[in-house]
Amino acid sequence: MPSQLPAFPTSIVGSLPQPDWLIDRDRLAHRLPPRVRARELWRIPAEHLAEAQDDATLLAILSQESAGLDILTDGEIRRESYSNHFATALDGVDVDNPGTVPGRSGQPNPVPRVVGEISRPGPVEVDDVRFLRAHTDRTVKVTVPGPFTMSLQAQNDHYPDARSLALAYAEVVREEIADLFAAGADIVQVDEPWLQARPEAARQYGAEALTRALEGAAGITAVHICFGYAAIVHERPQGYSFLAELADTPVDQVSVETAQSRLDPASLRPLRGKGVVLGVLDLSTPEVETPATVAERVRRALDDVNPDTLVLSSDCGLKYLPRASAEGKMRSLVAAAELLRQEL
Repeated sequence: MPSQLPAFPTSIVGSLPQPDWLIDRDRLAHRLPPRVRARELWRIPAEHLAEAQDDATLLAILSQESAGLDILTDGEIRRESYSNHFATALDGVDVDNPGTVPGRSGQPNPVPRVVGEISRPGPVEVDDVRFLRAHTDRTVKVTVPGPFTMSLQAQNDHYPDARSLALAYAEVVREEIADLFAAGADIVQVDEPWLQARPEAARQYGAEALTRALEGAAGITAVHICFGYAAIVHERPQGYSFLAELADTPVDQVSVETAQSRLDPASLRPLRGKGVVLGVLDLSTPEVETPATVAERVRRALDDVNPDTLVLSSDCGLKYLPRASAEGKMRSLVAAAELLRQEL
């Protein structure tokens, strides 16, 4: 981690609630996260949308700074979902005539249809990280969807098999990661929730695809795996079906959820050689936890992780929470970290 960070640095997984004047939050909440473009969600006319997204991103940066977070994201304010902002910007996919695959909840979801070689016409998120870097002097993190997850959120009408598709996505993610570090990112996080959702395929080629995507990364890398947005996926399993396997990948940090799932922290022991980004904010409820509650969630894991490389975070993205709840939870996270620092 960057040397200026304190013990138990604080962050969020990536997303914050978008203002209702920017996006139709009610429509967003009552549908599966979009895999193809969903321009109908935006309230702002197309000719003013980029400026409005910039303004809302400034608010997201300010809310994190005001809460006292040590590591900032752009709140993913410009994204309709964590993945489609990147996935629909690639060549080789048809987003106007989508295919269909089941989502994590089992419901059918329109997805990009892969009809040719996956490639990037150019950097996708570089302007986003430059904007973030220009508006804060704190450590900054940017997120990009992972190759395994994107391969399972697409209909493959081109590649000979699922592994080949995942490795093709890995190449464009690797290129994007290089550009994001060059643009000023301190940490790049790869979002791979489907490693948990499809563990058999993950063991066959998911870890391989992640390793390929991280090859040559010039800075700190993280991978986020979770059980899905609490607003969408209500049932939490007892533990991760794919976690220890990440110990053999080159990723620096592994971001996990523990609050909503009440995860047994012993399952984190295989990751002691990695930094752990510990999710300790429960996103299944808008209720703001007390700092004491959050601190206790951290304490119960301290025997099973390396405290020197521990980052405190939310379980998943805060996208679906009321804005006041998200801000309150971030403040509790920061206060909990201060409690823990006093105990060192």
